[in-house]
Formats: sequence, C-alpha cells, structure tokens
Amino acid sequence: MSSVPVTTWSLEQTSPADLLPAAAPGGDVRVVRGEVPSPEFSRFLYASVGGDIRWTDRLGWSYPRWQEYLERPGVETWVAYDRGTPAGYVELEAQDEGVVEIVYFGLIPAFRGRRIGGHLLSYGAARAWDLAERWPGRTPTKRVWLHTCSKDGEFAMDNYLRRGFTLFDTKVEAEPDVPAPGPWPGA
Repeated sequence: MSSVPVTTWSLEQTSPADLLPAAAPGGDVRVVRGEVPSPEFSRFLYASVGGDIRWTDRLGWSYPRWQEYLERPGVETWVAYDRGTPAGYVELEAQDEGVVEIVYFGLIPAFRGRRIGGHLLSYGAARAWDLAERWPGRTPTKRVWLHTCSKDGEFAMDNYLRRGFTLFDTKVEAEPDVPAPGPWPGA
C-alpha cells in the first residue's frame, strides 16, 4: 500500500479570553448538546462529516466501543442544526489537569460554506472552557487544544486561527493512502 505525507498541526488556547467568537450565521441555526450517548448518531456524525476527508480511525469501532467512549465523564457531543437538520458537530473530551481536547469538529459537506463552521467552533470552544460546570468534580478548564491536518478542509486552519487558537506543534508523518470512504460503504 502506498503512503502520503500528512502534516498535523496542534493548536491551543490557554485562557477563555483567547476565544475570538465568530458571528452567528443567519437563519435558524442552533447548537444543541447530545446528552444521551448514542453510538448510532455519533457514528452517523463521524462518517457524514469525515467521509470525504478520510476520517477512518473510528470506522471499525464496535457498538460497545462507541458506547463505552460516549459514556465517559467529560465526553460531550454538540451538534449544529440548520432548520432542524444536523449540519455538523464538535466532540469534546475532558482530560487530566483541566485540559479539554476538541477531538472532532466539522460540517457535513452540504453545510460547508454557509458560515456555520466558525459559529460551531466558537460555541464548542466556549463549551470546552465551561465543561467543568457540567461535570461535578472535574478540574476547571485551563487549556483547550485540538489538532488539524493537511487532509482537512482548506479553510480549517484559518478558522482555528481566527477563533484565537495558536499553533504549538507541527508533525509530518507518512500515512497509508486510503480512499475516502464516504459517509457509507460505496459512497
């Protein structure tokens, strides 16, 4: 199997004051927390958002693996809806010592370019900063971080930088050159 070089950039915010929110898009766009762990819905979001940009690491997860992950204290899924239709999501994972990772973030392709992404990222970062308020016993957030890579959408890095994230690490590694799986087999 051939491989391709993939650049991964890690970015962070170290204070809630770092967050530079985007304006809310026009229309009926809402962001709602999915409070009931649902492997079916989470897999739908993952495959629908990442299918065209080669998100493959979770495609092999079993139902119990999804359930176990989603039930962990401090894991949250926030979903953007455009007129009631899921448009994208941001997944947060509380880590040790007040660190929260934005593990996944993105929009379903049909909703890209509608100014929803900046709003969803702003909302998700704000929820990362106040995550401990929803999880008693968690350390208040001191740092929010994420990574993006050269396989992500062409506007991803600019969105992160415009929201106040700063670069702290860059890596280039060879990864298998796999075809984009699409949101379902054969898509």
